[in-house]
This record gives sequence, structure tokens and C-alpha cells, in this order.
Amino acid sequence: MIHSVEKEDLHIGISACLVGEKVRFDASNKPSNFCIHELGQHVSYKTYCPEVAIGLPIPRPTIRQIKHNDLIHVAQRDGTGDVTEALQAYGQKVAKVTEHLSGYVFCAKSPSCGMERVKVYSPEGNALVSNGIGVFANEIMNANPLLPCEENGRLNDPLIRENFVARIYAYKHWQNVEASGLTKHKLTTFHSQYKYTVMSHDLVAYKSLGQLLARADLPVEQMASEYISGLMAALSIKATRKKHANTLAHIQGYFSKHLQANERQELCEQIDAYREGLIPLMAPLTLINHYLLQYPKEYLTRQSYLSPYPKALKLRYAY
Repeated sequence: MIHSVEKEDLHIGISACLVGEKVRFDASNKPSNFCIHELGQHVSYKTYCPEVAIGLPIPRPTIRQIKHNDLIHVAQRDGTGDVTEALQAYGQKVAKVTEHLSGYVFCAKSPSCGMERVKVYSPEGNALVSNGIGVFANEIMNANPLLPCEENGRLNDPLIRENFVARIYAYKHWQNVEASGLTKHKLTTFHSQYKYTVMSHDLVAYKSLGQLLARADLPVEQMASEYISGLMAALSIKATRKKHANTLAHIQGYFSKHLQANERQELCEQIDAYREGLIPLMAPLTLINHYLLQYPKEYLTRQSYLSPYPKALKLRYAY
């Protein structure tokens, strides 16, 4: 199976406070139930707290992002104790040794770890905007643009949660293929396993990635680089019910010669009910997997779309 990777081989970076380490400014933590009790059963975490790593004590005065002369500084409320350069340097150091990671979960709104919407203040202490990016997180994301990243708060949304987990498993699969030595055949085989996954996210990418692999004028290294960039960008686009229903209809075509009229009607009704928001995605997928057992199709069996991650995560029951 595409997701058949052992827990100890799938490494995810995470803000230390999210897995219960009491490293926050007030010696508290922000445990994420999903990260600890659900995703944590299937991945191994590498924890980081950049503020503690650069020498700040526990507990400690709070720090914030302060905009001064169009530059962002991270310091205490009164502007003293500037740790901007220290956080940047630590982020660059970690980025160099985390290329093996397949994903990262950051602590939301943190001046060091927030992915987005971090509050920025004026030197006088007035809140300006909430469009900052954590200094440490920014270094990690800039150095690893393909790395699937999310914040703990956003993972409460079932669509974002499912999308993130699907991306980390897809990226880990790519990392395994890349480590084994890339060839044109391996690229084509990998793409064949993700065709319906890509279709459910971005039809334009579905076509363009196929066209990319059909080119004979590109070296394998360049083709691979362009391919994985395109794939991860496509998977970052949230799949919709309409796109899923279109993908399910394409898969349905593989069984057209095998199903009885009442079976075809039942599957069509399931897909339509899903499109209309009446049932979760798991319902038509369960029926398709049932027919796949009855009428095996090797091409479909290898599709990541039908089994992108461990079923125990139950991520497709909520939408």
C-alpha cells in the first residue's frame, strides 16, 4: 500500500509545546489532541522550541513581533531583549538538518513559530496588523518549500487536517522513491499512482504533470524537480466535493462492464449524494472499494486516492 510506512520512518517536525512539553513563556504547554493521540500513533515527532533553544528561560517575559522602520524585530514588549537574529540563525541551523522530515506542525500565532496571522506591534505597543510570520517558521519554510506545513489551530478543520495528512504521506512516498535513485520509469510509475489524487485537487495540474513527464528533452533531474514542485503545489489546493465527485465518476468507469444496472445506479446515487453534501466521502469510496474486491483492477488498486494514509485516522468520515 502507498501509505505502508512504519511510524519510526515517518518523521514530522513539531513545536514542542504541542506535544505536551512545558516550554511556553509561562511554563505551560498547548497539547494538540489530534497530534498526540491520533496522528502521533502513525508518525514520529522531532520536537523544537526555538525560544528555549536560543537560551531564553522558562518561564520568561513574553516576546512579540515589533515593526520598526519597515523591519520586523522580535523582542520583549518594551523593545528590549531583541532575539530576531538568534531565532533566524537557529531556524537556518535546523533547516539544514531536517531535510528528512516529511511535514511540520507549527504553533499558531507564535512570534517565533506561527506560519501566518502573527500579530505585529508598533514600538509604542499598538497592535498594527496580524499578518506576520514566525521568524523561526519562516526560515524552515523558506529552506524547505516542498515540506507540508500546518498550524495546530488550522488542524481542527477536518478538510485542512485531511489535506495535511495526505500531503505528508505523499511527500514521504516521494522521498522514498528519490532515495532509491530517480529514473524516468520511477517518475512515470509514481505519477500513475497519484493521477486520481491530483485530479481531485487540480485538473489543470493533472494535465500539465502528465505533459511534463511526456517530454523527451528534459534531464531526469530537472523533470523530477519540476514534477514534485507541481505535485505538492497541486495537493496544497483543497479538494472540493465537485472535484471529488468528478474523480469518483472517472473511477466508476472502470466497473461499467461488470456492474448490474442496479449496482451502477446505487454507485451513481452515492456519488450524487456526496456531491450534494448529504453523505461523507467515505460512503462512495467504501462502495468502490467493495467493487474493487469483486472485480480487481490492478491500476486502481495502486491508486493513492483510494488509500492515501492509514484508515485508522478516519479522516474521510467528516466531510
